[in-house]
Amino acid sequence: MAKVELKQPIVDEIANAVQDAQCVVLVNYSGLTVEQDTIMRKELRESGVAYKVYKNTMMRRAFEGTPFASLDDHLHGTNAIAVSKTDATAPARILAKYAKQFPKLELVAGVVEGKYNDQAGVQALSQVPSREELLAKLFGSMQAPIANFARVIKQIAEKDGEAAPAAE
Repeated sequence: MAKVELKQPIVDEIANAVQDAQCVVLVNYSGLTVEQDTIMRKELRESGVAYKVYKNTMMRRAFEGTPFASLDDHLHGTNAIAVSKTDATAPARILAKYAKQFPKLELVAGVVEGKYNDQAGVQALSQVPSREELLAKLFGSMQAPIANFARVIKQIAEKDGEAAPAAE
């Protein structure tokens, strides 16, 4: 078997992983300890983010003809990719959190919903709250006026209730 035939399944695996992905973030993990990497991988896995180390040439071949080809310029050194098919901000948010804790971890670039983001763009994306947090804030702001109205009505009813027995 030729070397190309041996490598094709890995290229296909990468292509399948990034196909229909909402977000792909490229990170340089050089210098992380096994313990640090394990902690980070656990949280990524719990959030539904696939994180894997591949050879740069394999990623380059898998990215050909896709929006992720814009990451090719950054494929040198020790890189890994974090892929999320459901949450467009989860990889950036989690990796940025660990980049603060572990200075050796470096966010390189990313593609979010088909658009290339450099390191600054990925950092900015990491500041966006998760979908659940945004929905909670939305529902909280929608519920606040109703709750305030109910409180005012209750206070009026209690006030009127106190005045009625005194008049008798």
